Amino acid sequence: MQGTASDRSREVDELRRRLQSPDPVRAERQRRRGKLLARERLERLLDPGSLQEIEALRAGAAPGDGVVAGFARIDGRPVYVFAEDFTVAGGSIGLGHGEKIARTIEMAVSTGIPVIGLWDSGGARIQEGVAALHGVARIMKAVVDASGVVPQVSLVLGPSAGGAAYAPALMDFTVVVEGITYMFITGPDVVREVTGEEVGFEELGGARVHAERSGVAHFLARSEDEAFETTRRLLSYLPDNNEAPLPVVDTGDPPDRVSAQAGSVVPLDPGRPYDMRLVLQDVFDQGSLLEVQPHYGGALVTAFARLAGIPVCVVASQPLHAGGAIDIAASVKAARFVRFCDAFNLPVITFVDVPGYMPGVDQEHGGIIRHGAKMLYAYAEATVPKITVIVRKAYGGAYIAMGSRGLGADLVYAWPTAEVAVLGARAAVRILHRRELASAENPEELRRRLEEEYRREMLNPLRAAEHGLVDEVIKPEETRPRLAHALRTLLPKRAARPRRKHGNIPL
Repeated sequence: MQGTASDRSREVDELRRRLQSPDPVRAERQRRRGKLLARERLERLLDPGSLQEIEALRAGAAPGDGVVAGFARIDGRPVYVFAEDFTVAGGSIGLGHGEKIARTIEMAVSTGIPVIGLWDSGGARIQEGVAALHGVARIMKAVVDASGVVPQVSLVLGPSAGGAAYAPALMDFTVVVEGITYMFITGPDVVREVTGEEVGFEELGGARVHAERSGVAHFLARSEDEAFETTRRLLSYLPDNNEAPLPVVDTGDPPDRVSAQAGSVVPLDPGRPYDMRLVLQDVFDQGSLLEVQPHYGGALVTAFARLAGIPVCVVASQPLHAGGAIDIAASVKAARFVRFCDAFNLPVITFVDVPGYMPGVDQEHGGIIRHGAKMLYAYAEATVPKITVIVRKAYGGAYIAMGSRGLGADLVYAWPTAEVAVLGARAAVRILHRRELASAENPEELRRRLEEEYRREMLNPLRAAEHGLVDEVIKPEETRPRLAHALRTLLPKRAARPRRKHGNIPL
């Protein structure tokens, strides 16, 4: 009996040794590609010594079946985590591999703890056939079931190919790294065979492609260490689950500090661009702005920030990009962000300077009506505290979409520079007075006079306030203290209706 126990103890020790010692040839190949090994990644992401593995000795392509999984801590907070190991069968997903990841996500849901996935996989394991596809499907089902219950973050630190590419995309946030991330449904070889197109890995599905063009990625990092730091910072804004309290911290920035620089950033001329991020940096707690998808949908800024230490979600027009006109990419970006924030009870604060929707055949044919509806839906269904600040322009349907009172904003403030109307002065006068202008002796002088009258009578924020659509016209420097006071008052707000499944508006 004693001999048997000793033999088994040695067997366990050998399995553990194999777990800690990946194939040296494959490990060296991973390092030549500029990539860390799975366990090295977890050591850098997690609090030292905090990882406790689950199914560490699961049978498969190797002990553990090519994925390290378990629970740990990040900055003292509990998380569930899994990391695919590319040195084991190319990180391919077999049945056991998929079941192990799915179980990790399911445990995160059952305990109400965030889950972080480190993806580095060539896709489904071909030699396992349909069983491997079932493993991939199990992961997808687990991710979907966790959606809106616990925060889910993906770090794509290598290839994520085939059907397996959908798994990280289904999570809430995706972090990619320049030079090592490749995501695609069909690789360059298949593309070449089917379409005849010659394209490389980087051009087809590299990190910048997904950060700038496809919108799959939310954060673009220059290195794995930067990706880990971004993940830790992102997690600091998020509650553990959809019923947990928000992680409020003392930032040392007084709530009653005036936002002295915000007003000076915005030009009086409604046609002149400026960087809205400078306004946001002055209004919110210093150094707290974390922009989400900064390289995609540039007409809108989406970001996490803190106000009086309280984490909030920010959606803001960006006049530097096409004057802030909302297009398809911006609509989809804002819609998904607002829905995430609503799911996890994060207040939404909106800054408005929008001339309308982006015109053009490409936008109309690309589905600006369908995609723009997602943004409207997201704002209208959100039951979290919603505060809107109209900085300058707020025209037409875009005014409605940007957190208007009609879509359920709890409070709406306007700066004195705000212009709220169906159209701007030039467009409105051209339509309303086209006959007068056509017959005038001096049409240019008449146009200027009519535009000035329209601005004074129709674009004045007091007109919107008279209709109860603006609660108060405030000075720019008052923005921070007003928002901080309003936020603390609105924070206990409760949903006015039960949550329901959404059948008609996809992600």
